[in-house]
Amino acid sequence: MQLIDTHTHLDFPDFDADRAELLARSRAAGVAKLVVLGVYQANWQRLWDLVQQEDGLYAAFGLHPVYLEQHQPEHLAELRDWLQRLASHPRLCAVGEFGLDYFLEQLDRQRQQELFEAQLMLANEVELPVLLHVRRAHAATIATLKRLRPRRGGIIHAFAGSVEEAREYLKLGFKLGLGGAPTWPQALRLRKVVAQLPLEAIVLETDAPDMAPAMHPNQRNSPEYLADICRVLAELRGISPEELATASSHNAAELFGWPTP
Repeated sequence: MQLIDTHTHLDFPDFDADRAELLARSRAAGVAKLVVLGVYQANWQRLWDLVQQEDGLYAAFGLHPVYLEQHQPEHLAELRDWLQRLASHPRLCAVGEFGLDYFLEQLDRQRQQELFEAQLMLANEVELPVLLHVRRAHAATIATLKRLRPRRGGIIHAFAGSVEEAREYLKLGFKLGLGGAPTWPQALRLRKVVAQLPLEAIVLETDAPDMAPAMHPNQRNSPEYLADICRVLAELRGISPEELATASSHNAAELFGWPTP
């Protein structure tokens, strides 16, 4: 199987002790490409340095809603500078991670919305896909995307919405990121949704070091577990892991403008 992990935070300190070994194991498990997402201004340079050091790593830069209190007005201008400066670089693949988080009630929704819209407009300026964090905010996200229409579409990370919400995202040119969450047997509603999604909508992800799958509970999540995630999701859909791996990798490559595997 050849796999693409469309959502990792491989630059996080969680991986400092064994990052090279982990990448070697991930490649041995079939993970050919990994996207590493920036979440606040202070980690962009570290992330970019990492991506340039290792084959098969690609960068996205964004201002994540969970770190709302860390984001300063000048960081948006810096994000524009980063994206414009690296716009034609083959290792830059998207704007993200950003979006809306209504699960954490302490996060100001108006500030989130303003930052969300500003980054969507930036993505259109530089003509890159967007990698979106959406937690209990599908209605607001869909309404905003209908107004601001990202030209290159994007991915709804860790999709946990309904089949109806999935259809709305697909109409807007988005893929749906699936990772560890639906591997858990108790995620009954999500597992039913995953079984119904069109194959052309799915991309695979780990969100490493977070959201470990059921077969690796209470552990640091890792891109090397993507093949295990693929096997469980394929079983939910009644297809072979190879079929899901091929489709999801094709979908990801198409979105990012890479040669299709």
